Amino acid sequence: MSDYDRIASAMAYLVDRAADQPSLEEVAAHVHLSPYHFQRLFCRWAGTTPKRFLQVLTLERGKGLLDSSRSLLDVSHELGLSGSSRLHDHFVQLEAVTPGEYKSRGRQLHIDYGVHSTPLGPMFVAVTPRGVCRAGFVDFSSVEDSVDDLHNAWPLSSIRENLTATRYVIDAFFSRDTVSGDGPLSLHVAGTNFQIAVWRALLKIPMGALASYGQIAEAVGAPKAARAVGNAIGANPVALLIPCHRVIQRSGALGGYRWGPTRKLMVQTWERVRDEPVTA
Repeated sequence: MSDYDRIASAMAYLVDRAADQPSLEEVAAHVHLSPYHFQRLFCRWAGTTPKRFLQVLTLERGKGLLDSSRSLLDVSHELGLSGSSRLHDHFVQLEAVTPGEYKSRGRQLHIDYGVHSTPLGPMFVAVTPRGVCRAGFVDFSSVEDSVDDLHNAWPLSSIRENLTATRYVIDAFFSRDTVSGDGPLSLHVAGTNFQIAVWRALLKIPMGALASYGQIAEAVGAPKAARAVGNAIGANPVALLIPCHRVIQRSGALGGYRWGPTRKLMVQTWERVRDEPVTA
């Protein structure tokens, strides 16, 4: 088992058993490490201690964040004020597939893909010359299914595995030293006008913050369309970079997530604590 896999397994264990408040020794035993080695490894890959990660795992946190949040329109003017170690959402720009590109069915389009280990689990990433077109957790869909999805979306495209060409996406999101010097990450996605509007609204939710489905509906000018917003969020083709994990129900309940509620809570918690000072 790789270090990435051990930390992903430990995070999932903490999420599943948060109500039981497992000890450091229990979590370390789950991944077959000594408490000392596990503590150091967790801090290295997760950017925080197991204890702090566990502290943030609570539904009441979600309710409080919603209660204290302002409208996304207000928040969008304040992006970029947090530390340089984060991938700020204004470093992600979304470009929609044009009607002409859609009609061409991917003719002369080259797509590279790869599967990379991350602290949150293995991820499938695919990129075109214009940006990231797919990202998802492969433990919920096989690599073959993900490649088939690319072929279905762009049947005339050239698709090949290329870990070197896709590695920059993982490095940009997970590195604690990411800065804006190389410009924004670009996303190259296809969707209806409504879906694109919803995905753009998601990019305005700061890292570590949450919004409700109703707040997203208001942000796209359709305050009574919370259900349609939920469907658009569920169709998000680029996990993490289009942060659908930051949307929960107004009650504080997690709501749906393509990669499962445990992974959703794991991602929320990791984002919340990733830039806190690490003290072992």
